[in-house]
Amino acid sequence: MLHLIPSRQQRPDKDVIFALNAEATRRKQAGESVVNATIGSLMNDDGSLSVLNTVSNVLREVPANDWAAYAPIPGMPGFVQAVIDDTFSTQPQMKAAATAVATPGGTGALRHALMNYLQSGQAMLTPNFYWGPYQTLAEEHERKVDTFKMFTEAGGLDVAALDAKVTEQLKTQGRVLLILNDPCNNPTGYSMTRAEWRSVVEVLLRHADQPVTLLVDMAYWLYAGDGDHRAFLGELTPLLGKTGLLFAWSGSKTYTHYGLRVGALLACEPEEKERNATQAALAYACRGTWSNCVRGGMVAVTRLLTDPALKAACDDERQHFKRLLQNRVKAFNAAAVPKGLVYPRYEGGFFVTVFHPDAEAQARRMQENGVYVVPQKGALRVALCSAAESDVPRLVEALAAT
Repeated sequence: MLHLIPSRQQRPDKDVIFALNAEATRRKQAGESVVNATIGSLMNDDGSLSVLNTVSNVLREVPANDWAAYAPIPGMPGFVQAVIDDTFSTQPQMKAAATAVATPGGTGALRHALMNYLQSGQAMLTPNFYWGPYQTLAEEHERKVDTFKMFTEAGGLDVAALDAKVTEQLKTQGRVLLILNDPCNNPTGYSMTRAEWRSVVEVLLRHADQPVTLLVDMAYWLYAGDGDHRAFLGELTPLLGKTGLLFAWSGSKTYTHYGLRVGALLACEPEEKERNATQAALAYACRGTWSNCVRGGMVAVTRLLTDPALKAACDDERQHFKRLLQNRVKAFNAAAVPKGLVYPRYEGGFFVTVFHPDAEAQARRMQENGVYVVPQKGALRVALCSAAESDVPRLVEALAAT
């Protein structure tokens, strides 16, 4: 007899992305010529993991007691404040309104948003091109995923489709939790313009008489194209006090230590009473799930955020990796456009998505030729973060082949 409850008896036993990565890795280790553009980790052109040495050194300097001892349930106070200060360094209004808790990576932040801003059975709202584990998170926590059409025919954000879905959700479930992964959306690589952000804010303000919350999933924001990665935050200030405003902060990509699981959920509430209630709810949720996060990781990241010399060293090393990634982006654009590949504007980030009417079949054909990408509905997700620049021409040829 299977003693699992009925809703847990038909769970898939493998994550698609990790399964494809494992297969590609096995074939490569067996001596085959393989291009692996599946996994969302930044790799050097020689196939080794890109790691910030400054971070590794600081981790080794964390005292044994800080690795061994429990952390406070909401996170180390210095860590939480450092994340707030750094994130909102150009936005004093947001900084003054912010509270936060530590989470195990950005995934933990998403979990807390789903459980504290939606009722059981309700659906989060996100573009129709989204990170697959959003669905897993929602199902595991008895929530759902609803989507709006991400792109117009001209290739920009479909704000009208967003507005229609917000209106629909408010009628059917009485509240909205909108999750936007930007800049460098996973899986498309698309970064919204400031004008598009203003349009999103206008939509949300039109519905601000009801419970509407925006969560910005910032996992890749330090790998956006040229310019100030914090610039879009200024467009969100009109939402303060009008709608819920959340930010999922992740140290995984920021510090290239994915296994450390250091993250945070930031919430902006200008009124002290609402801010205190939010902090209490999020801290209670921490206790009821993972209890507390890795103390040693938070101690290290606090130093990296607050020590000017360490911060500068990290920024310099990260800039090198960003250039590595940008070279692949440029190589992809240069090769893909002449081949007629159809994909969103791509200026930076770990991934790009190539539209295809039969993505599953195309992905299988590519795998037969030793090229691995991740099929999605109507598209193929290409992790340029894990593919060498020299492999980009072969990757594009495989994507273009019919």
